[in-house]
This record gives sequence, C-alpha cells and structure tokens, in this order.
Amino acid sequence: MATVAQWIEGARIRTFPNAIAPVLVGTGAAAGIDEFDPAIAVLALAVSMLLIIGVNFANDYSDGIRGTDADRIGPFRLVGSGAAEPGAVRTAAWVCFGLAALAGIGVVVLSGQWWMLALGALCIAGAWFYTGGRKPYGYAGLGEVAVFLFFGVIAVLGTQFAQAAGVTGFGIGAAVAIGSFSSAVLVANNLRDIPTDRTTGKRTLAVLLGDRDTRTLYVTLVLVPFLITVLIALRNTWALLGFLALPLLVTSLRAVLTGAKGRKLIPALRDTGFAMLLWAVATGIAFALGQG
Repeated sequence: MATVAQWIEGARIRTFPNAIAPVLVGTGAAAGIDEFDPAIAVLALAVSMLLIIGVNFANDYSDGIRGTDADRIGPFRLVGSGAAEPGAVRTAAWVCFGLAALAGIGVVVLSGQWWMLALGALCIAGAWFYTGGRKPYGYAGLGEVAVFLFFGVIAVLGTQFAQAAGVTGFGIGAAVAIGSFSSAVLVANNLRDIPTDRTTGKRTLAVLLGDRDTRTLYVTLVLVPFLITVLIALRNTWALLGFLALPLLVTSLRAVLTGAKGRKLIPALRDTGFAMLLWAVATGIAFALGQG
C-alpha cells in the first residue's frame, strides 16, 4: 500500500504551476477591467488544481497498466513502481475529476454562464483520454496541443470570462503565453523520455520530431511569452515585469541547447514551471494595475 508521501509525490507537485498560473493571469485580466470576483477566482483555481491532479493520476494509471512507466528516468510513479494498485490510482483520478466538476458547477452558478458546463465536460474528457482509452491522443503526438488548449487558452480565458462575461486582447495574449509555457514543460518532459517512449511505442511529439527538433521547439515555446510581454507593454508598461521570469530559464535553456539528456533534463521541467508561475504573477499584477 502506497504511503501518504508517495501519493503526494504521485500527484506531481511540480506540475502545479501549470494549474495555478492560468488562473492568476486570467483573474488579473478580469481585475484590469474592474470585474474581479474573488469567489469565482477561488473556485476556478480549485477546478484547475483538481484537474491537473486528476490528469496526473490518470496518466500514472494508464501508463502504468500499459507498461510505459516500467523503466522510467523521471519522477516516481505509483502504478509503475508497484506502490499502489492500478484501480486505486484510477479511483483517485476520478475522485479529483468529480470534485473538479463540483467546483466548476459553483463557477457556473455564480457566473450564470451555463454553457461552461459543456466546457467542463470537455476538459474532463480531455484529461482522461490524454493517456486513457484505446487510442490516447497523448500517444499520437497531440499532448502539447492539448496542454496549450486546456491549460492555456481555456484556463486563462475561461477564468476571465467567468468573472467578466467577456475576454480582452490582454487575456488572449496571456492565454497564448501560458499555453506556450505549459507546452514547453511537456516538451521538456518528453524530450527526456524519448529513448524509453520510443522503446515502449509511445509516440509523443518529441518521438515524432526527434531530439534536435524537439530542442528547437522547447526554445521557441519559452521565448513566445516574452515576445507577448513586449507586445502587451506597448499598451501597459507594467507588463515588462514579466521579464523577471527570464533569468529562471537560463539553466534550462543551457541544458536543452547543449544536448543534456536523461536526468540532467529534470530541472528544466521545474524551472520552466517556476518561470511560468512568476510570469503569470507579474503579468497578472500588470493587468490589475491597468494601462500605463
């Protein structure tokens, strides 16, 4: 039986910035047009956090029963290590999805945006079928696209829309930036796992692109948010605070550009996540402060 510490590790705390960042910057975009709603913001954060924990458990379960986690370089896995029964991990995933649905209903009730129920159902389906089902899209090179959409576009703009009943240009720019950051985290993860994924038949985008092009993709994705920062700063100079996140990426960029492999790429996941979180905090504050 897995220990509490192992369950916490299996929830993959290092991925939490992917859930927190879009809600922060989406809330900042809403606050910038005087539409901040603290109750909706808290519930949106709960939805995002529960979805990412759920998808992490679902990924652990699905990869574990397929055997793709049997020879991992990366962090601990509950099923792949044999620490937890597959059924228990699957149940944990669906409990998280159920709680996310309840929090999402709260967002819908408070905002009056009933169409978001369908959006929530789509998010849960996307979380499960990433590695679950007979033909998981994460095994067909579509993981980064899904992360961009779910933890970028939908999370940021959904947060803003639920509070403001609309989206802004700033919100759209932030959605693209956070989506790029989130995708970069997954790209770094899949770059590390190319050898084992190729062996087990897991056709991630990194496996399809190959080592060199995957490294180019990572660099491109982490630079996109700073290009967006410059564009936003043309109307809101406070947005330049987003460049505070750039130093956090120096080590990751060096590792990727110099051909680091295996465990040497693990810090890149952490640092990319922290950079995304700092960018979201800084940019969210810039939005809240208004144009300048």
